[in-house]
Amino acid sequence: MSEIMLLVVPDNLPPYLLHQVNNYFNAVSLSDVINDEQWFKQQGRKVSAILTNGIVGASGDLINRMPGLKIIASNGVGYDAIDLVTAQQRNIVVTNTPEVLNDCVADHAMALLLDISRRLSESDRYLRSGKWLTQGKFPAGKKVSGKACAIAGLGNIGRAVARRAEAFGMQIHYFNRTARQDVPYTFHADLVSLAQAADYLVVTLPGGAATRHLINRQVLDALGPDGYVINVSRGTLLDESALVSALLDNRIAGAALDVFEHEPQVRDELIAAENVVLTPHIASATQETSKAMADLVIENLLAFSRGQPVLTPVNFFVQE
Repeated sequence: MSEIMLLVVPDNLPPYLLHQVNNYFNAVSLSDVINDEQWFKQQGRKVSAILTNGIVGASGDLINRMPGLKIIASNGVGYDAIDLVTAQQRNIVVTNTPEVLNDCVADHAMALLLDISRRLSESDRYLRSGKWLTQGKFPAGKKVSGKACAIAGLGNIGRAVARRAEAFGMQIHYFNRTARQDVPYTFHADLVSLAQAADYLVVTLPGGAATRHLINRQVLDALGPDGYVINVSRGTLLDESALVSALLDNRIAGAALDVFEHEPQVRDELIAAENVVLTPHIASATQETSKAMADLVIENLLAFSRGQPVLTPVNFFVQE
């Protein structure tokens, strides 16, 4: 398959995926040619495929520098950073890696929920700093079972979170574009209503301009001083300025975040807060899921190169 020239956009591809890419394709790293206009003039039309991820994506400007581009393969479920309008105008196929990461992201969401509720990371710091010896018993956390887990976005990942929360004896509420007929959970038509019902608000909505700052001050105020917000989706969904204000004013009980508005930059106020748990966008980062995602990326690219339908095409009109 070496006749396919593949432009690799991210610099930090998992080693297994990079090995597979180099094994099957004539791969070129964007970082090696990004400022070489001569290369794009001479070689740009030979590039038929882009490999990217859900964070870096592919801009319209980059897409249009390659007149021969036919497919954009994303190593991730999200595709909000890909210019889908330009891709559609150019009849470029876009693929992602749904399903394979659902369980790991849901596991991580549940881990964050348990951590922030039972104050696991905070108590770990308390012990390591010697405070157990000098200040005595660590303050109590909060019980999870019996509480309301409210999920913003009941797509594949949201449903996986719901199943885990059910196993902990939690009541499930959810917000979605429309009510689902295949679940027994309590539907809310708006996020304020969802937050009012929540002890824990778990965000699993897709990213993009349409969902930017959906979790805003109004939603956080509805969550209230005993409520927690957990975000494993996209940092842009949560208005971080409103979040910091709510935390500092004790208008919510705490937050657990795997994603941030300006990754990898994280606000100092969030880092300093004891009632905040932070992880560096690792919800899907397990060895098993990383391999499964990489395999699906390669399968999509190989199918396309053989003139076969890709396995997981992005629907340009629907995001769930």
